[in-house]
Amino acid sequence: MNISFENVDKVSALLTVNIEKNDYEDKVKTALKDFSKKASLPGFRPGKVPASLIAKRFGTEIKAEEVNKILGEEINKYLRENKVNMLAEPLPNEEKTPAMDFETQDDFTFAFDIALAPEFDAKLTKKDKLTYYDIKVDDALVDQQVQSFCNRGGQHVKAEEYATGDLVKGVLSQLDEKGNTLEEGIQVEEAIMLPEYMKDDKEKAKFQGTKVGDVITINPAKAYADSATELASLLHITKEEAEGVKADFSLQVTEILRFEPAKLDQKLFDQMLGKDVVKSEEEFRQFIAKDIKKNFDSEAEYQFTQDLRSYVLGRIGEVEFPEELLKRFMKLRNQDKGEEYVEENFKKSLPEILWHLAKEQICDQLEIKVEHEDVLETAKAYTRIQFAQYGMINLPEESITNYAAEMLKNEQQAQGLVERTVENKLAAKAKETVTLKKKEVTMEEFRKLTEKK
Repeated sequence: MNISFENVDKVSALLTVNIEKNDYEDKVKTALKDFSKKASLPGFRPGKVPASLIAKRFGTEIKAEEVNKILGEEINKYLRENKVNMLAEPLPNEEKTPAMDFETQDDFTFAFDIALAPEFDAKLTKKDKLTYYDIKVDDALVDQQVQSFCNRGGQHVKAEEYATGDLVKGVLSQLDEKGNTLEEGIQVEEAIMLPEYMKDDKEKAKFQGTKVGDVITINPAKAYADSATELASLLHITKEEAEGVKADFSLQVTEILRFEPAKLDQKLFDQMLGKDVVKSEEEFRQFIAKDIKKNFDSEAEYQFTQDLRSYVLGRIGEVEFPEELLKRFMKLRNQDKGEEYVEENFKKSLPEILWHLAKEQICDQLEIKVEHEDVLETAKAYTRIQFAQYGMINLPEESITNYAAEMLKNEQQAQGLVERTVENKLAAKAKETVTLKKKEVTMEEFRKLTEKK
């Protein structure tokens, strides 16, 4: 057997493999012998088919199979031992691979195009300077979150007189042009309205000072700026029917409900965070501030990773890729999507490929390794963020772990979490390696900075 590797240019090479009879002959004999033990042909008992017949019927197929096995093994071995830094997989070069006939030939030549990774230096040193944003948690943010918890634990209570923000229930009846109830007109027995959200200020003002039992005249079409969707919902009719409704309605107020936020007491603390997690308003605020800071730090870490990526790619600059080979590979992987998909997405993929290569180089430099437990921790952190969006910020650790483990069963999600874990560990090591400038900012300042970037 002979394997040759020839550089075509800086980013592509030709790998040629010559396989001779003595490379595969013994393997073919063994394969035929094993096959004959279980082969079953008409007229013969299983395992009793003559070897000559087995060789005649299946010899060519087994020969081709063994040659291809050797080919794959030897290519992988050569690339691994010679540390060939390649992109994608070897692509068959049909022009340089002679036509072959496994039935008559003993020696075979296979040629493959190899897409080589571009050479560049992505290693980090103290000469590299990057900014890390430390996002402050101020009292106003804590106040907002406290109010959010109070609102979440609040409830509607009955009120006698309307005030801004109240919910009004009543009987709506369509009126004729003279202001009388229209026979067979639209009537809604339990209409529900939030006057504060009405579009027309004059209609909204009609509710001020209204008491339970009062009857007022309103025009729903004006109140909701002729929105067929909102009128249909209020009047319990179709959108098509709502488009023709312009009349006044009488509203007999049957109930006024006012929202009362929960009080800052132990009942609320236990309801929101779990029993006895905190025992005072000060502890409650400290818990909230710590949780906000944790989320801010997560955003700062993510932004640092993005900044690191931009910095490294900017420092590397333009590199040469084996574009034609990569396009061929992309077409093979996306045969169902056609040429247009490749042309549209190929250029976009190059920065991703370069960043992937750069990450590998930096991870090798900083001796970064990712274990299953690391990925699980990333999944758990992501799970906490997801639940926190719904106000569930103190779930049992067992529940978090079980949910994260389920996420990792999804191959696509798992791959994304592995990538995130690599970048998280890379960012942590990078902060120790580069010259880091910490900059304290408010969340508003941070948002503006990230929007610019």
